[in-house]
Amino acid sequence: MDGSASSGRASQLGLGRRTACSSSPVALSTVKRHDFGTMKTRLFVSGQLINDAELLVEGDRARYLGRVLRLRVGDEIRVFNGEGPERSANIETMTKTTATLRVGNATEAATESPLKIHLVQGVSRGERMDYVVQKATELGVKRITPVLTEYGVVKLDEKRAARRRDHWEHIAVSACEQSGRTRVPLVDTPLPLRNWFGQKPAEVDAEVILKPGATIALAGITAPTTKICLLIGPEGGFSESEYEDAELAGFTAVSLGPRVLRTETAAAAALSVLQSRWGDLA
Repeated sequence: MDGSASSGRASQLGLGRRTACSSSPVALSTVKRHDFGTMKTRLFVSGQLINDAELLVEGDRARYLGRVLRLRVGDEIRVFNGEGPERSANIETMTKTTATLRVGNATEAATESPLKIHLVQGVSRGERMDYVVQKATELGVKRITPVLTEYGVVKLDEKRAARRRDHWEHIAVSACEQSGRTRVPLVDTPLPLRNWFGQKPAEVDAEVILKPGATIALAGITAPTTKICLLIGPEGGFSESEYEDAELAGFTAVSLGPRVLRTETAAAAALSVLQSRWGDLA
């Protein structure tokens, strides 16, 4: 992930250099760390994580640390910034609305898949799209591009598209906190599918589009080496012209089996297949 993407993420999340989070939804998670064998709270923060640096946590997250998790001065949590290894952090002070953390040693965990998956997902309604972003993050995708399609029921102007991107990025951050990931996937601003075809990344090993009735199974494609682009439609599916555009753009139509899956189910199932065949679920 390049520096511009990371700085953009920090500004969109409303995170300052010393502020872990003050206005975003509470997304703290307590997960089992395999290296320590104990339950540790994980917290996403912005900026560089330097040994012995001080971090300020404000608002809902500070209240969650103290009132819900019942953490106290001297307790240790884990912090990460989406770019590098997570670090230990000790709580030095705590009030009803703020907490200060002292950053400690790095503890790199092997939570990133060697398979770099770019999920291009047709935007679906409300919780369905939220679910896709959450599960895709948990299943190790590197990038999520929401696209607007002919049969999609969601219509977004520029302002609403930006707000939805921010919302989905918060979900991705929360999913990283929960799942133990230290790298937050890049979440793009929604754009029309046809526009995306004109600017899609060229350096991939395989490009596939889910299509009911396709004769090639997803698990039967030529094994990608490191990079794959997966295109999935919204609840209404793709139009025939969109399938044709995808084929012209180099995509291979693949199937997940004889049953028609909901869009959110299809995303989780397809990502699981890819990770189990060529990623870190093998």
